Amino acid sequence: MSEINNSGNQISGPEASNLTKTLITIFAIIFLEFLIMGISLGIIPSYVHQTLGFNNLVVGFVIGIQYVATLLSRHFAGKMSDVKGGKKSVMLGLLLSSISGILCLISYWSVSIPNLSLAALLLGRIFLGVGESYLVIGIFAWGFILAGQKNVGKVMVWNGMGMYGGMACGAPLGILLSSTFSLTAAFSAIIIFPIISYLAVMLLKNVPIPSNVVRLPFYKAVHLVWQSGTGLALASIGFGGIASFITLYFSQNSWEGSSLALTAFGAGYIVMRIFFAHFPDKFGGARVAMACLLIEIIGQILIWQAPNAYAGIAGACLTGIGMSLIFPSFGIIAVKKVTLENRGMAMAAYNAFFDLGMGITAPVAGLLAGAGNYGNIYIMGAVAALASLLLAYFEYNKDKIKKQQSEINLA
Repeated sequence: MSEINNSGNQISGPEASNLTKTLITIFAIIFLEFLIMGISLGIIPSYVHQTLGFNNLVVGFVIGIQYVATLLSRHFAGKMSDVKGGKKSVMLGLLLSSISGILCLISYWSVSIPNLSLAALLLGRIFLGVGESYLVIGIFAWGFILAGQKNVGKVMVWNGMGMYGGMACGAPLGILLSSTFSLTAAFSAIIIFPIISYLAVMLLKNVPIPSNVVRLPFYKAVHLVWQSGTGLALASIGFGGIASFITLYFSQNSWEGSSLALTAFGAGYIVMRIFFAHFPDKFGGARVAMACLLIEIIGQILIWQAPNAYAGIAGACLTGIGMSLIFPSFGIIAVKKVTLENRGMAMAAYNAFFDLGMGITAPVAGLLAGAGNYGNIYIMGAVAALASLLLAYFEYNKDKIKKQQSEINLA
């Protein structure tokens, strides 16, 4: 068995086999974490709006608070991953994620007291946000060391497939569990899946953490990656609108298949990752980001102007295709600015921008939707993607100028 690493060199035998095993295990851990996040997104908007009787602004707040919690805990997750090791960070993330499911169950059992139910649900969302922060940053930092310097891009790609694959599968699974059985079954799954992830964690070997390394403060990491991070945050708004309000948007238009929109997003995302994961390394992150963002803009506009459910699902699929390579495209640019030992903190800073984009999207989208104008959310996503495209263009232009200067110097 052989593979091609990110530098274009062939690796074979045990090395390739170990790399494949590592990447698949990383994928499984991330997939299960984002599966429970997808379950939440598939059932919580209608649960808050229809069962508990709160308005769209509250729906947006409930969805968004998870990403705020994730954002505020990124610094601590990055520090733990770099100082104590990715494994400890991942284990803490799994524990907190499982506790979030318990709080969701308490919310459902308290449904006769809406305010108490909402409070328990909000607390559960906070636990899930913090848990996701520690797990994701831990698995990135751990994966970078296990896979090696030449396979950083692959770790990002497989992480991303796990993230959006889990999110895409989680939404219909949550709806299926709640409709076939009950919300108790759906919320119980949030408790159970992190326990299964624990078994996958045992398959990855622990690695020693260097003690004589100068650690990068979080604020310095933010300064190094802010341009890439801002591009990621703006691009994520399109996904945030789909994740938070696509169910209510379809319901408003009396369309079936809202869960398929998230599935279509994930399918487009994963297919692109499988077949075109090498594009950022081959053509440059900025150039690939520009092409992807153009596709995302088209997808968001299609959802905005969708005449039927099929067009809405197609728009979600195009958004997934567009977003597929944005994370590694901007991310490769970001992590190259720090040493391997500080990449946990760099990824914490970079991911914080994604959290910021998602955290802002949900409540702002709730305001834009108002009494039910859900289409406004997707034109906002298109405008944000356009702004991200401009940032990618500036990065591309900067690289082009540097290349020209380098050629002049060599001449």
